Amino acid sequence: MSEAVRQVIIIGSGPAGYTAAIYAARANLHPLVYAGSAWGGQLMLTTDLENFPGFPESIEGAALMERMRAQAERFGAEMRNCDVTSVDFARRPFTVVAGSETTRANAVIVATGAQAKTLSVPGEDEYRGRGVSTCATCDGALFAGRRVVVVGGGDVAIEEALLLARLSCTVTVIHRRDQLRASKTLAQRALDHPAIQFMWEAVVEEIVGGSDAKTGISHVTAVSTRHVTSGVTTQLATDAVFVAVGHLPNTKLIRDHLPLDDHGYVRACAAETTATAIEGVFVAGDVRDHHYRQAVTAAADGCRAAIDAERWLDAVGRSAQSQYPTHLLPQWKDAAREHEVSV
Repeated sequence: MSEAVRQVIIIGSGPAGYTAAIYAARANLHPLVYAGSAWGGQLMLTTDLENFPGFPESIEGAALMERMRAQAERFGAEMRNCDVTSVDFARRPFTVVAGSETTRANAVIVATGAQAKTLSVPGEDEYRGRGVSTCATCDGALFAGRRVVVVGGGDVAIEEALLLARLSCTVTVIHRRDQLRASKTLAQRALDHPAIQFMWEAVVEEIVGGSDAKTGISHVTAVSTRHVTSGVTTQLATDAVFVAVGHLPNTKLIRDHLPLDDHGYVRACAAETTATAIEGVFVAGDVRDHHYRQAVTAAADGCRAAIDAERWLDAVGRSAQSQYPTHLLPQWKDAAREHEVSV
């Protein structure tokens, strides 16, 4: 076990974790960041990022993460590319274990993110970033005026279809059921929209691609679908496939240590704070946000969490001497009820 007690440990990288590290380092908190073995978050899989402020010519997701990481390191954040395997939030200083390494800290920021559910079909990984996307807000403008497919039938899928339709796309929604799972109002807007058509009781079997004759770059050209009852297969020409079948918050590490909301995301005590039911533990980014899920909102959350942690440490005293128990496990549900929020 490390002898020194850290002021702040940040679990996770990506926009939330790295922004928290930048702010915490500039506040002289000397943060330790467990960035993970696959550091950088979902943006490491994104090619052209066109909606992050400050990059009018766009930037690759991996390049943006490398810049954020370097900026945090410039101000003194310490990075470790290893995965946290367990935590103990029952008393302060908190304990964070990564493999054979055990570290303690007076405050912890959880920024473990979320991951989009995938179709797990041939071509999906091959054409990711070249026509396969999990975010119409991020990538829809790249396909303005073209043919696109949205896979899914819930609120997120229909919101994506409506957004793409506003970009003058011809949108086909592929859904395995015979009716949408989205809210009635949202579903009716899509059903009434002239640019949106539906392929009912169908699943995507394969995402097909080809090479551009001029550039030689491969990209999505079609999807192969199967009707779930008849078994009939069809190939539908398309320029892009937006997969909208849900997200999974990365809460395996902390699901037994922090209260979660009904969607499985970490619950903050109130809408205006990143504090959790455990004093000294804060949460930032997609692991708590199932509504926006944008790089810029995750970065903003990381800023908020670092500021919240700094102010909390100032309030209790930046000293390892304050090693008293915090809210213990049996009190979590009471704390969550006391600070109930709508998400």
